Amino acid sequence: MSTSTTTARPAKSTVSAPNPTKSIVNPIPPGLRTVTPHLVCAGAAEAIDFYKKAFGATEQMRVPGPGGKLIHAQVQIGDSVVMLVDEFPEMGAVGPKALKGSPVTIHLAVEDVDAFVKQAVAAGAKITMPVEDMFWGDRYGRIEDPFGHSWSVATHIRDLTPEEIQKGMMENSK
Repeated sequence: MSTSTTTARPAKSTVSAPNPTKSIVNPIPPGLRTVTPHLVCAGAAEAIDFYKKAFGATEQMRVPGPGGKLIHAQVQIGDSVVMLVDEFPEMGAVGPKALKGSPVTIHLAVEDVDAFVKQAVAAGAKITMPVEDMFWGDRYGRIEDPFGHSWSVATHIRDLTPEEIQKGMMENSK
């Protein structure tokens, strides 16, 4: 009686082996945070110049498209990146001026809110809420840039518990 044995062959893999000549790409580029503002501006190049003067931004990149409009740009304000693009209404990209306002406010935590707002106003920002000490422990104000974007600006001046903030809010609303 003869017995035959067969050796099972491993299944052919459909997953390719890593290519040692390709570099591993970081899924979150260096310098970006989990949340990064991406602003649509009527005049992104002018917005970059404004953010440099008003907020001390440094330009990281500028990518002009056909006709010279910016299809992508990045500036760094403090330790955070802000992306910008020109308006492209045909693609649904319009800024707050075209929309007659924006429901979004971008918050800036700064060392000296009074000096920061003064510099922003000198560069063309408009104060929408004067800087003052707030019940939650910040010296805080709001400005609007010439492109219609709203910015809140604050310097933290007191550490408070949630209970102290609640009490301050109640006293402030009397």
